[in-house]
Amino acid sequence: MIFLQLFWTFFKIGLFGFGGGYAMISMIQGDVVNHNHWLTPGQFTDIVAVSQSTPGPIGINSATYVGYSSVVNAGYSPVVGFVGSLIATIAVVLPSFVLMLLISKFLMRYKNHPSVEHTFLGLRPAVVGLLLAASLLLMTSDNFGSPSECFWQFLVSLLLFFFTIVAQGIFKLGAIRIIIISALVGIALL
Repeated sequence: MIFLQLFWTFFKIGLFGFGGGYAMISMIQGDVVNHNHWLTPGQFTDIVAVSQSTPGPIGINSATYVGYSSVVNAGYSPVVGFVGSLIATIAVVLPSFVLMLLISKFLMRYKNHPSVEHTFLGLRPAVVGLLLAASLLLMTSDNFGSPSECFWQFLVSLLLFFFTIVAQGIFKLGAIRIIIISALVGIALL
């Protein structure tokens, strides 16, 4: 039963996940953590961190790791967990693949049509909203700590958060440098 639920969950996410992998994060968390309770918020946070640091799109990486972890957490063996990761990965990619096959010939013909241009203009704010929602959903005590539990961890987390905003927004350090610096500071201070 979990395999059908995994397929349907990630098929819907792949179908409605406009804006790429980061926009999908909030949808994945909503279904996997909040609705189906396949993973805890902490496990999901770990999966997002691993998905960001491994090569490939974050949405597909997250689907792969969530598929595996969900099946293993349901009591199946790691070998069967591989099947869960395969199902989730195929399900999240399938809608885009099919839609691109169907739309590509029509889009090339009508890409400059006002209706098509207006549709894409309308999708842009929705994508920004989904990215913002993903950011806000990840701002939990699992990621930042809590000032009441461990003030030092909370303070370091906030400082690293603001450092990444300034380093990217103002100094344009680049994601790889920011990740390395943040990791080294986190290891040194925590």
